[in-house]
Amino acid sequence: MPVNYSGTWNMISNVNFDGYMVAIDIDFATRKLAGMLKTQKVIDQDGDLFTMKTVSTFRNYHCSFNIGEEFEEVTKGLDNRKCKSVVNWDGDRIVCVQKGEKRNRGWTHWVKGDHLYLELCCEGQVCQQIFKKNP
Repeated sequence: MPVNYSGTWNMISNVNFDGYMVAIDIDFATRKLAGMLKTQKVIDQDGDLFTMKTVSTFRNYHCSFNIGEEFEEVTKGLDNRKCKSVVNWDGDRIVCVQKGEKRNRGWTHWVKGDHLYLELCCEGQVCQQIFKKNP
């Protein structure tokens, strides 16, 4: 059985978030504010059904999906784009491919011990974030 991602995870590291935000066309002022935030991920997993929330003092983002089923995603609170997204298992990792006006956009999550790793990709920019699970 794949790993269980459920839990509340606090950000401890955020590398190249500004580069990623430039790639998705976030304005300068918003990038500077967002770059200072320490977000929290709240994930509820029931088999292949996921609900993910990214919570901060500035903006929140919510996404629900079933593994292997394409869905229309509106990146409200991020860059407000519509895209077709699909998330699949790759071993114990979950990998999302987002098809829309931005090339090579998506993300990958994986868990090692009490850490959640996230790579965000868009048009050649890669942001690497690490979260630690709340006890």
